[in-house]
Amino acid sequence: MQRLAVYCGANAGNHPAYAESTILLGKAMATRGVDLVYGGGRLGLMGIIADTVLTEGGRVHGVIPEMLKDLEVAHTGVTELHIVRNMHERKAKMTDLTDAFVALPGGVGTMDELFEAWSWNALGYHNKPFAILNIAGYWDSLIAFLDTMTDQGFVSADRRKHLIISDDIDDCLDRLAAACNTEAGSFTW
Repeated sequence: MQRLAVYCGANAGNHPAYAESTILLGKAMATRGVDLVYGGGRLGLMGIIADTVLTEGGRVHGVIPEMLKDLEVAHTGVTELHIVRNMHERKAKMTDLTDAFVALPGGVGTMDELFEAWSWNALGYHNKPFAILNIAGYWDSLIAFLDTMTDQGFVSADRRKHLIISDDIDDCLDRLAAACNTEAGSFTW
């Protein structure tokens, strides 16, 4: 795994563990030589992960829509900043640039990005692994609902297993890296 797309909030949230774990993730990525691909913002957890990876000597690839750049929320200190027309292009570009995806705490945009990565994988548009880093139990309710979707027959057990869930940074990165080494097309639905 050479590049990891990190989906996370443009806010830092109310629990200090969110920012603390985001910093630890950024340090772990830089230590492992994994570039960051992210939404290109300078605020919240997005800014924290970018600043940490940069401070630790890593490379950061931001992808931001023109509208958000024009609102002056773009992080202009990243290694590479891609300006795209809209959110659809942002997600497609991030998918092209990355080897894997992880969701940290965030809002509607974070959920949109995670579920699009998952659905594109399910449809065969990519074979890249995806994960939730469940910091301080942030995703517990969503995880329970995903299990309900499986129990009720809307998500197969095999498909559900493809979503890596971990509350440990090293475990999450190790599992994503191992999944990146899986032969393309080997996922079963």
